[in-house]
Amino acid sequence: MVIDDTPANLSLLAGMLNARGFDVRLFPRGRMALAAARQEPPDLILLDINMPEMNGYDVCRQLKMDKHLRDVPVIFVSAHAHTLDKVKAFELGGIDYVTKPFHTAEVAARVETHLQLRRYRLELEQYNQRLQDMVAEQVREIADAQMSTILALSKLAESRDDDTGHHLERVQHYCRLLARELRHLPAVTTEVDDAFISNLINASPLHDVGKVGIPDAILLRPGTLSDEEFATMRTHAALGAQTLEAVQAIYPNNAFIRMGIMIARSHHERWDGAGYPDGLAGEEIPLPARIVALADVYDALRSKRCYKAAFSHEESRRIIADGRGTQFDPAIVDAFMRQEQAFHHIRTTMDDG
Repeated sequence: MVIDDTPANLSLLAGMLNARGFDVRLFPRGRMALAAARQEPPDLILLDINMPEMNGYDVCRQLKMDKHLRDVPVIFVSAHAHTLDKVKAFELGGIDYVTKPFHTAEVAARVETHLQLRRYRLELEQYNQRLQDMVAEQVREIADAQMSTILALSKLAESRDDDTGHHLERVQHYCRLLARELRHLPAVTTEVDDAFISNLINASPLHDVGKVGIPDAILLRPGTLSDEEFATMRTHAALGAQTLEAVQAIYPNNAFIRMGIMIARSHHERWDGAGYPDGLAGEEIPLPARIVALADVYDALRSKRCYKAAFSHEESRRIIADGRGTQFDPAIVDAFMRQEQAFHHIRTTMDDG
C-alpha cells in the first residue's frame, strides 16, 4: 500500500513495485487508506508525511492503535530530512525512513528487505505457537497422568473402606452443584470462579486418600471402634494431606494438588470447631473442604454400610439441616437446600445397585 498525495510519486512508486511483482494499492489520502487497510490489511505501507486532512504521523498513529494493523510495517517516504522528523517517525512505530527525492532501486531494496523480515517474523511466531502448543500438550499429558495416578490411589482407598460403589463420582457431582450455587454469593464470588470449580471437581475424590495408610483391622471393622482405634482412624486426614504434600513438592504450582491437600486435611473439620485434625472453626476451614464435608456426609448418609442402613433423602436432608452452623457452613447448607432435589436425583441415578 502506498499513501501519498502527490500523483507523480504514486505513479513512480507503483511502477517500480509492479515491475518487481508486487500488488500495489494507491491512496492519495490517509483516511481513505485507513479504511481500505481495515478491510484488507496490507503486508507493508509506504507513507508520506505532508498530506491534507490527515498527515502521515497521524495515519501511523491510527495504524498502531488498531490491533489488526499495528504489526504492519510502515516505511515513511518524505521530503523532511531533519533528524527530529525521522525520530518522530520511528517513535510512532515506523520501521524505516526514506528521504525524497529517492532512488527507486533503494526503495525497492528496502521494501523487499522489510517484507522478508516480516515473513521471517511471522514464521517465527508460527513456530513459537506450534512450540507452545506442543509444550501445552505435553503438560496436559503429564497432568493427566498425575491425575490418573492420584485418582487411582483414591479409588484404592475407597475400595478398602466398605463397598461404596460410585461414591467418589457422586461427591464430584454434589460439589459441582454446591460450588455453582455458592458462586453467586458476594462473600465468595472472587474465590469461586471456573478454575476453582474445575479444581474442586477434580480434587474432591482425594478427600479420603489417607485411608490407604489405615490398617485393615481398623478400617474394615464392622463394630464400634475403641477410642484408640478411632484416634488411629482419624489420622487418615493428616496422612492424606502429607501424601499429597509430597506430590506438591515436585509440582509446586499445581492448583489441583494444592486444593486436594486442603480437602484431604480439613474435610472432617466442623464449623463449630469440634472437628479434626486441627480443630479449625468457621472460615478458618478452607472453602473446598467445607463443600466436600457436606457432599461426603450426604452421600454417606444415603449409603448402606456394614454398620448401618441407608437413610432416605428426607432423613439425610433433616440431619444436614440440623447441622447448619454446628457441623456445616450455614451458607453451604443453604446452597444444599436449594439444590436438594438435584442431590436426590444424582444419588438415585448413580445408585450402587
